[in-house]
Amino acid sequence: MLRYRVRTADGRRVENNLPVGFLRDFPSEKAAWREVDRLGLLIRINSDAPAPGRLRFDSLCEQYLKNDFGADAVRPKTERTVLNTEHIVRAYLIPRWGEEIADEIKSLDIQRWLKSLHNDDGLAWTTISKMRGTMLRVYKVGILHELVTRNPVLPVETRCTTSYKAILVTPQQTLVIIENLPNALHRILVLTCAATALRFSELLSLRWSDVLWEEAKIAITKRWSRGKDGPTKTRKAEGHVALHPVLACQLMEWHAQTPYAKATDFIFPSLKAEGRVPLSPAVFVADHLRPAALKAGVQIPDGHRFGLHNLRHSLSHWLVNKAKVAPKVVQTILRHSRIHDAGYLHPGRRR
Repeated sequence: MLRYRVRTADGRRVENNLPVGFLRDFPSEKAAWREVDRLGLLIRINSDAPAPGRLRFDSLCEQYLKNDFGADAVRPKTERTVLNTEHIVRAYLIPRWGEEIADEIKSLDIQRWLKSLHNDDGLAWTTISKMRGTMLRVYKVGILHELVTRNPVLPVETRCTTSYKAILVTPQQTLVIIENLPNALHRILVLTCAATALRFSELLSLRWSDVLWEEAKIAITKRWSRGKDGPTKTRKAEGHVALHPVLACQLMEWHAQTPYAKATDFIFPSLKAEGRVPLSPAVFVADHLRPAALKAGVQIPDGHRFGLHNLRHSLSHWLVNKAKVAPKVVQTILRHSRIHDAGYLHPGRRR
């Protein structure tokens, strides 16, 4: 049975219930909730309210997740997008607004709440902007399905810029960083990143079969995400990057040394896991890359982000501002969807 409470005309909350099914058919709570969603009971509960437009916000969120991320979604989303959106909805939106009637939530209250997330909870404005965007889409789905009559998020404004600036690494500092890494695996990893500007997830997913020696290219067809291969970040990200002769020579030397040299083996394997998965990015950055960068003279303030992605920023900045390569060409080299994604002139900031 699905138990729920409704508010009577005199303001009292009384308990009601709806049948879901037999225990033999739904032995677990998770299975029962799936049946609740399939039957649309949460929508039915709210639609049975005495007045129109009385849908609770948590039910509106469930309708949004089912419509935009369920099996019948018009535009399928990547696993990462689904997980990030569900996190925003269930960790922030529902705890704050879930029990309120969706049509009675006021724009000013939303504005004050978003501001408090920055002032009191210390969340970045870029993160808060994503929350606003998610809440906006929740209401859009509600209006589309005629579950609500208005979208209170439309007048709400947030800042979408960030004060974060990526730390740039010069080519000379990059060479010193590589020299400060005693492990051959770590050296070739940093060199490959610096020479190709691949994203960390793309580097980790590389197998030896992705290196096209005769064509002097590296094929980018996937990325390593949440412990498994997944699609590239965007369609533009899929393709090839140039394999410079110096990098090719270094990769050949590493291929002769590595214990995992089969075509299906990872180029940058976790030796601890016997090559079953690539190395851990968090451990590598904290234990090896960051200390080597500090030794190379890279100024990294305490608490400031620094990782292999800084080498990607550095290459794009160097190509445009030092080598004077046209931004459109750099966009192609780095496989960005849009020119301003690279932050060519203002690393870490979007214009």
